[in-house]
Amino acid sequence: MGEWISVLPSYLVVAAVLIIPGAAVVVAGWGWRSPQRLLLAPAISTTIAAVATVLAPLVGLRWNLVPLAVVTLLVMGIALLLRRAAGVDAAPAGRRSGLTALLSLGAAAVVNVVLFARAFGSPDNIAQRFDNIVHLNAIGLALQNGNASPFQIGATSDIGFYPNAWHALTTLGAEVTGTAVPVAVNGANLAIVSILWPASTLALAGAFFVQRRTAYVVAAALSTSFGAFPALFFNWGVLYPNLVGYAMVPAALAVVVTTLDDRGAPELIRSGLLICLLAGGTFLGHPNAFLSLLFFAAAVVVASFVIRAVARRTRTAVVSLLIAVAASGLAVVATVVIFRTGAEHSGWSPWQQMAQSFGEGFLASPRGYTPTVLVSALLIVGTLVVARRPRYLTVLAPFATAVLLFVISSGLRIDHPLRQFLTNPWYNDSNRLAALLPLVAIPLATLGALVVVDALRRWSAVRKLPRWTGVAAAAVGIVAIFSVAVGSNVRIALGQVHEAYAYTDSSLILSSDERNLLERLDDETPPDALIIGSPRTGTSLALALADRQVTQKHVFGSPSPELLFLNSHLRDIDSDPAVCNTVDELGVDYVLDFGRQDVIDPSGAVAYDGIQDLAPGAHLVLVDSQGPDARLFRIEGC
Repeated sequence: MGEWISVLPSYLVVAAVLIIPGAAVVVAGWGWRSPQRLLLAPAISTTIAAVATVLAPLVGLRWNLVPLAVVTLLVMGIALLLRRAAGVDAAPAGRRSGLTALLSLGAAAVVNVVLFARAFGSPDNIAQRFDNIVHLNAIGLALQNGNASPFQIGATSDIGFYPNAWHALTTLGAEVTGTAVPVAVNGANLAIVSILWPASTLALAGAFFVQRRTAYVVAAALSTSFGAFPALFFNWGVLYPNLVGYAMVPAALAVVVTTLDDRGAPELIRSGLLICLLAGGTFLGHPNAFLSLLFFAAAVVVASFVIRAVARRTRTAVVSLLIAVAASGLAVVATVVIFRTGAEHSGWSPWQQMAQSFGEGFLASPRGYTPTVLVSALLIVGTLVVARRPRYLTVLAPFATAVLLFVISSGLRIDHPLRQFLTNPWYNDSNRLAALLPLVAIPLATLGALVVVDALRRWSAVRKLPRWTGVAAAAVGIVAIFSVAVGSNVRIALGQVHEAYAYTDSSLILSSDERNLLERLDDETPPDALIIGSPRTGTSLALALADRQVTQKHVFGSPSPELLFLNSHLRDIDSDPAVCNTVDELGVDYVLDFGRQDVIDPSGAVAYDGIQDLAPGAHLVLVDSQGPDARLFRIEGC
């Protein structure tokens, strides 16, 4: 573990960014005594960071701690004004509840850091997955330009806007510490899975169960127990923006839950603005995370009004329910229509039959992950509790929504109208919908655990057992619930993450030879060199790993006609004068040739035949090579 010391600076910077700004806003707006509010701090901080990156370039500031501090102070001022009107939390929790929440969060943080550090393998490993090309180069470009706004991040793949919350945090960690991009990425990701994610789950558990200490402990443990999230996003994709967006969803949903009990205009306004703030941050994490939040919030709101209508049986309650259903339905439908994706991005096929989809969804064990027995039992108990006590319908409703979406995506035929309408904004990608399951399974499983704990307490009181037996039982229970972190469900997923981050001769992006060659570019090329190479073979990562300009930063984009010509004809440089003319026009200095190993589809290599498997010649001088495929050429004589 000694080598992981190199990650510590970027981890600590991102951890501080996740904690301090949001905590300052909470203290300014609600006071410091409620753990329920303080647990929202990482999600608030993420939103502040993402928004600050948008504003910084508008006022000529480089992305660093200065614009972060300015936006934090601005939000604190607004929160303080709202507090003067609405007051502190009406019923802040006691110290024991706050201490339990803090210790539970700390335990989950340690467990997740250890689990994911082992899965990553080494602090400078990268995920050998297609989407990682654009994410690593986006960080490299943001560091060069001092700009991590959504518009700058989108420029990496020639699009106008790209959600940037993850990039904002990661770029800041690299900018402040000077850490290499791969190390900064791993440090930021460890902070996200150890702070943002478990804090959000604890916030939602506290909202549903009125800050019960046992709920904090159980939710913290369960945040380490699912393979579908966050582990899946380090293997599938990789989907780092979705990672941050999804991790924020429980925190934003927690505010929706607590707002349903607010009274008085000042409190409602303050809570409403907080919902808007976190919803905006979730959107800047990823738009389909925002859509997920909307679906879950609609489920909670409708379930809440159903409970009130059944309990009160008044005309006002029924009318309120109908209004809630209509408003929620309209909001969901409108957003689904707005967020629709094109056919080229939403052609993912279903996985299985409906019955299997439902089983995997209900046990939150998709992709063939083996269910963890304890977690499955708690989910079953929680569901039975809701059947007997409908007042907990708000806990079940978002989970039922997530299961429904997963079943539709993974179990319905590819052209089914319901599938095409509802899951299209998630690209009809069952993996993205599978990852939603843990977010809302944790509260239901926590409900199951609370019922079991309460039953044991009643049994202990009837038996009049000595107090020490209760303490011993609590200790055993804590150990048992945290044992889910080594359950087969998460173990399988982390094993796949480990494979995704490994360097081998057949790695999808970079082999060990190619990585070593990139690391020597500092000594073999000038800082202003422009390098051409097939982005499908990983050569474009010269930007992220060696701070060198490349002709294409991502597989997707809009290459110029001149660049397309070189991609196809550079190998003819000794015989075709047009090649040299085009090289001079674009200012290309070097060629990286990593053979034809393709990151996603071997058929795509044809478009880059002119810059693959090259031979030295009068104009192509071999500067360096390693292994059978990794070679660096300098272009001379043009």
